[in-house]
Amino acid sequence: MAQAGTAKQPNILFITVDQMRFDCLSIAGHPIVETPNLDELARTGVRFDRAYTATPSCIPARAAIFTGQSPAHHGRTGYEDCVPWRYEETMPGELAKAGYHTQCVGKMHVYPARSLLGFHNVVMHDGYLHHNRMRHNVAAKDHFDQVDDYLVWLRQQVPSADLVDLGLDCNASTVARPWELPERLHPTNWVVSESIDFLRRRDPSKPFFLWMSFVRPHPPFDPPQAFLDLYKDAEIPEPPVGDWAMQEDPMQLGLNPVTDKGLVPKRRLKQAMAAYYALITHLDHQIGRFLQVLNEYGEMNNTIIIFTSDHGEMLGDHHMFRKAVPYEGSARIPFILNDPGNRLGLKRGAVRNEVIELRDIMPTVLDAAGARIPDAVDGRSILELARAGSASPDRQQDASLDSAVQGWRPHLHGEHAYGHLSNHWLTNGKEKYIWFSQTGQEQYFNLEKDPLELHNAVNDAEYADCIVHWRQQLIEELKAREEGYSDGEQLIAGIAPRSTLSFLKA
Repeated sequence: MAQAGTAKQPNILFITVDQMRFDCLSIAGHPIVETPNLDELARTGVRFDRAYTATPSCIPARAAIFTGQSPAHHGRTGYEDCVPWRYEETMPGELAKAGYHTQCVGKMHVYPARSLLGFHNVVMHDGYLHHNRMRHNVAAKDHFDQVDDYLVWLRQQVPSADLVDLGLDCNASTVARPWELPERLHPTNWVVSESIDFLRRRDPSKPFFLWMSFVRPHPPFDPPQAFLDLYKDAEIPEPPVGDWAMQEDPMQLGLNPVTDKGLVPKRRLKQAMAAYYALITHLDHQIGRFLQVLNEYGEMNNTIIIFTSDHGEMLGDHHMFRKAVPYEGSARIPFILNDPGNRLGLKRGAVRNEVIELRDIMPTVLDAAGARIPDAVDGRSILELARAGSASPDRQQDASLDSAVQGWRPHLHGEHAYGHLSNHWLTNGKEKYIWFSQTGQEQYFNLEKDPLELHNAVNDAEYADCIVHWRQQLIEELKAREEGYSDGEQLIAGIAPRSTLSFLKA
């Protein structure tokens, strides 16, 4: 184990993107998306194919990253702005204690916006946040002009420029158009440029922890034209639509550019999908740009790299868009661990199928750094899994596999307060059980036979025992919760959902 505060500690490069689906990697078999740099990180590292975010929206997902905790313990069970972040132990804070120079570039999405949460410095672009943009909002302590470093920089390059110049809403998952300024001014390029500058000005006597946090491919879907051109004529498959999904749209919800469901005109949807994929390839190229410079500084082999997303994007699956729902497009995320210098002894090229979650990032990073993992952390280090090789049935398992996976979580509990679609769900990566807390509706998917979640098998006789098992598991998960969703004997529908648990507001 590395010694805290010594040169033996590796640098940590933590790369997150916002709203990227689990399947949008060439190496994962996507028929359209091109991700050469991420593919190479996966080919020479370890890809976790069953990674999830327990609460799939920006704020609770980032709380899991910062604290290593489950939603029940970090307290954010839905999307709610302007609730202060007062966590005593955070991933960057623990790394700073262990001798690291800690830096974030890009999206934090905490409150107040300038809270460092253990970082020595933050250069910020959170994207368009409504509570900061509204000048009349007395609840917002930080107006956008004060907290967004990218916007200040952009206006130095292009006077009076703004994030809304394209006319695209920050939640518009069904409309797109190309970026109209030079590519170097795009927020994706800016995050990399600022991260490269950090390499120049970092403390050379310390290992560094750099969180390179991109807003895209979260809307607006505004890729530079060169990347949109890669996809504009591609044969893009139509999204899957389950037998349980809405089949008609009498209210024409799909015409709303910021809808979360509805039948979107096919031409508009194809353009949005092309732009979404283009943003991912743009990100991939810029990540490749940073890795080249990291190598120029001689730090590539001294750096552990983690790549993931905070949540996914439904992108028309089952006529749904955005996130917060428990389906694979929303809750399942890409996850790659790479160790160019082979300091950790990872099984290069392995694909792991255990269910991991964003809470596992903090203990993994601290484990790699040789730093103390706080008792309050719920997640577990995935390093032993990454050393154990592939668990695929067609490959011989390493002798260390049994010890590595012994006691790994049997399932993940996820949730999201989301109005009438508020949900709780359980998965082991092979099955998924969903309970909608406001209506009591249940869904069950056999992910091995039905990976696209096309058939709700909750009423199929062959799965009756499975559903009883999963329902009982959820009753146990929720019986101690303050909302009252479970009395220990049954699930109780109709309880008002809470986006934030009471102890955070005390």
